[in-house]
Amino acid sequence: MIKTAPKFALILLASLALSACSAGADLASTPAIAATPKPVEVKIIGLNDFHGNIEPIRRPLRFTDDAGQQQQVYAAGAAYLTTAVETYRAKTEHSLTIAAGDLIGGSPLASSIFLDEPAIGAMNRLGLDFNAVGNHEFDRGWKELRRIQEGGCEKHTLRAPCAVENPYPGAEFTFLAANVIMPDGTSLFPGYGMKRFGEGDRAVSVGIIGLTLKDTPTLVTPSGVAGLDFTDEADAINGLIPALEEAGADAIVVTIHQGLTTQAGYNDKSCGGIDGPLLDILARLDPRIDVVISGHTHRAYICQYSAIDPARDFLVTSAGYGGSMLTDITLMIDPASGEVTAKSADNIIIQSVGTDREGNIAAPNPAFPQFAANADVAAYVEMYVAASRDAATRPVGKISGEARDPGPPTEETALGNLIADAQLFATRAAGAQIALMNNSGIRTSLIPAADGTISYGDIYTVQPFGNTLITKSFTGAQLLALLEQQFDDEGLVQTFSPSQGFAMVWDMTAPVGARVVEVTLDGDPVDPAGIYRVTMNSFLAAGGDGFTVFTQGTNTVTGPTDLDGMEAYLQTADIIQLPALGRMIAAQ
Repeated sequence: MIKTAPKFALILLASLALSACSAGADLASTPAIAATPKPVEVKIIGLNDFHGNIEPIRRPLRFTDDAGQQQQVYAAGAAYLTTAVETYRAKTEHSLTIAAGDLIGGSPLASSIFLDEPAIGAMNRLGLDFNAVGNHEFDRGWKELRRIQEGGCEKHTLRAPCAVENPYPGAEFTFLAANVIMPDGTSLFPGYGMKRFGEGDRAVSVGIIGLTLKDTPTLVTPSGVAGLDFTDEADAINGLIPALEEAGADAIVVTIHQGLTTQAGYNDKSCGGIDGPLLDILARLDPRIDVVISGHTHRAYICQYSAIDPARDFLVTSAGYGGSMLTDITLMIDPASGEVTAKSADNIIIQSVGTDREGNIAAPNPAFPQFAANADVAAYVEMYVAASRDAATRPVGKISGEARDPGPPTEETALGNLIADAQLFATRAAGAQIALMNNSGIRTSLIPAADGTISYGDIYTVQPFGNTLITKSFTGAQLLALLEQQFDDEGLVQTFSPSQGFAMVWDMTAPVGARVVEVTLDGDPVDPAGIYRVTMNSFLAAGGDGFTVFTQGTNTVTGPTDLDGMEAYLQTADIIQLPALGRMIAAQ
């Protein structure tokens, strides 16, 4: 990115000055000066938070359109996303495709049960160029993530790799991790990459910096990132700008797994109601950046950040969740000056051929284009879906109605309470009295068939992380300190989903450390001097989500997996009634 006057312009100015001072100069004999090259168009396809959704998402995407109307569209699926990416790539000669993390992890069964190898295979076929690591890339640990990048069948998890493709070939695109530092001081993956387009005086280069959020260690099992240092995001980005300019970058794109929330529509450019943790990072970024592709919040937005800070004229984009959208970004680059002269972006909904839970084809929404499936990617996805079908469709029980996943992380839901009840049931033999489930670990709603039947694929999609259930002893004082961590200033504020018999009243207007107003177990107040047996998943047991008090427990007993516990609980009655609410109460 060259900010000084181009050489040919300086020569032109000198020539004109000399001509003006030359008496009797023959203007007709002055050599013609070459025309300034036209700007070069480069298209960037932005993706984020794919989460292994290789199949179309069964529930419709609901959103407000630009006219303020409520819309519903069946969307996503790797084969349809591939066609959409190819469609927008074809609109110009030069393009690249960039993702902002969480390609893998928190995935539906057809991808997750195979360690997300099919999600990577689908992205290889889509033609992804770069992906910034997100927090979920570390769900199975950094060594497994390296295998995902490099390929091979080395086993780092309980589940065996290479079950369908042997050997697994690895990612044909590059993971970027500018702020993930190994013990030897090197980054886990490269911090940046370059893509060059055109030749001669039409040549331009785009530099891409990729990274995850600094708080990743609080969002994954700590043992999976042990020894790694996650540094400040803005410092990591700004520190690489000189290297990119030295390498000749004419445009600089940041792809970061951190995001915003907004009150504006998915394709609104007003930045209306923009908020979220990415704002603090954006305010510190080098103004030479042109585009920030973001993620993590699962929100869709496009913000021209100069509306907030005129000194920082970059676009900030996010394409929602699960491959349900892509962001079509266009840069116009002056190859002579090395400047981006214009930029624009639009979020495009990937309307696919949707089906309901019974397999019936859903009518398309005529307000949005419907993409056809890419045949090669569709066949690849079906290979994995077929391999997972027996497990996915096996009935495991019935429930009395639809169990919705939490919206706000402090929302109590019947689904969260159901999971906690199942975990308590599965660990009674270990002396469990209370089970606590983190709302952020509930990935989707649990929606039964018409007769109430739930499949293994349904419960897997709700909890796809392969956690085991851990039971530990805590003093009442430790338990109360743990409950206060729901509302401290360290990371996300979220309440637990607790098991039957537990009740808590909380007040966010109280000072930090005094927000838990009342806690009872079977109607009796928790005794600070008492001992309580508490069950949690292995992610929480290691201090995940910032709940460090969980690591202080003693007399640890490892139980079944969370899914085995849920399946066993669902079989305790012909139909399991969804639990009532009222276990976690916000003070009025």
